[in-house]
Amino acid sequence: MSALLELRGICKRFSLGEKQVEILHGVDIDVRAGEFVAIMGPSGSGKTTCLEILGALSRPTEGSYSFEGQPVHHLDDDSLADLRARRMGFVFQTFNLMPRMSAVRNAALPLLYAGVARREREERAADLLDRVGLGHRLGHRPAQLSGGERQRVAIARALANEPGLILADEPTGNLDEATSREILELFRELHREGRTLVVVTHNDEVASCAERVIRLRDGRIAQGA
Repeated sequence: MSALLELRGICKRFSLGEKQVEILHGVDIDVRAGEFVAIMGPSGSGKTTCLEILGALSRPTEGSYSFEGQPVHHLDDDSLADLRARRMGFVFQTFNLMPRMSAVRNAALPLLYAGVARREREERAADLLDRVGLGHRLGHRPAQLSGGERQRVAIARALANEPGLILADEPTGNLDEATSREILELFRELHREGRTLVVVTHNDEVASCAERVIRLRDGRIAQGA
C-alpha cells in the first residue's frame, strides 16, 4: 500500500537576523492510511515543525511532500488551504478556540468556511459535541469550560468536515492526568474508526497509544520512520 503522507529529504530553515537556522535536516517519513503515529523528541528537535509541514501549514525549504501520492509542496496558498479544509483536522495544545463564540459555533467553524448553511452546520456541530460528551455545553463560551472541555470542542471542530487525517500537537499538554486519559480514549476511538492520526508529544503515555513512534533528535530521524 502506498503512503498517505510522504516526506522526502525535508529540510526547513529559518532566518534569525543574518543567520540561517536549520530545524530539519533531510527528514524522510511515510505514514500509511489508518495508522496512528506519534512523533517524539526533546524540545528543539523539530517535531512541531515536522507536523506543520505534514499539515500543509508550513512549506519545506528543500525536499518534497506528497499527500495520497500527489505532490503538494509546490501548491499555492489557496490550494493548500483547500487541502487542509477538506482533508485534515487539527488539534492544538492551546485549543485555538474563538473566545467570544459558543462551543457549538466554534465546532462549526470549518463548516462555515466550507459554505454549509447555518442550520445544517450548527446541527452537525451539536451532534459532534454530543459525541465527545459536551451535548450539555453547546452554548458555553471557552472561558466557561474546563481545559478538558475546551479540548473536546477542539476535537469536535477537527472532525467537522469528516477528515480522514487528524494532526495533533501536544493535545494533552495542558490537561491533568485524568482528563488526558479521556482525550486519549477519544483518539483511540477515532483510530478504530479508520482515521489516520499523527500526534506530536513528549508524553510516553500518549505515545504508547500509537502503533508506531518516530523519534526526532536535532532535526533528524533517530528511530521509527
